[in-house]
Amino acid sequence: MLLTAASSALAEDSEQAPAATLLQPYQAEYATTTRGMTVTLERELKTDGQGGYTLTNGGKLLVVGFHEVAVFEVDEAQIKPRSYIYQGTGLINRRREVHFTPGAETVRSLYKEEWYELPYTEGTLDRLSQQEQLRLHLLSKDNPRENILVRIADGKRVKDYELVYVGDEILETPLGPVNALHFERLHEDPDRESDIWFAPDWDYLMVKTVHIEDEKPVEVLLSHARIGGTEVVASAARQ
Repeated sequence: MLLTAASSALAEDSEQAPAATLLQPYQAEYATTTRGMTVTLERELKTDGQGGYTLTNGGKLLVVGFHEVAVFEVDEAQIKPRSYIYQGTGLINRRREVHFTPGAETVRSLYKEEWYELPYTEGTLDRLSQQEQLRLHLLSKDNPRENILVRIADGKRVKDYELVYVGDEILETPLGPVNALHFERLHEDPDRESDIWFAPDWDYLMVKTVHIEDEKPVEVLLSHARIGGTEVVASAARQ
């Protein structure tokens, strides 16, 4: 959840442009590398043109894969999640679900074949729709170089975390050098690290993530994308 002061600033900035028009549909491919293996992830955001969105994400390596989908609406620069479903395929047949009911004080969450009732507060998101809330937040801000607080209903509990702005960087990607904003996710566990980069020139599309746990890094890097039907290309990166 974009909390307190961040939420107020976001609502004020959203008066400059209709929030629903800021999130254009897109298709993106990411090369994910871990333990010497690389798999292509495909992500797509679709809209019904009336404030409703469906975001899908998935990939497969040999006999193991996954597919996840989030359905949500956008209202005054705030995503209103409706449902999230994760389905593992192949050797790992794992399923997770999160369902939001408008006006309800709880969220229903399926985790390891058990249903949980989690407390709901305004701005709570699921693990996939929160990716688009981050973009919407950055798109709506006059100054996007600020820390962001997020609240997610996931598994057996609701989790709060903070993204800390690290700096502006030029990333080398398969599309060429790209200007990006670098954020770091804070973890209570010092052995875990998570970093994410967004490209301002591409509607703050996620360009790269690096997650390290148990000294094993997982890197996700954008390799191809189309936003609003137009293929993205790298322009001259600014120093």
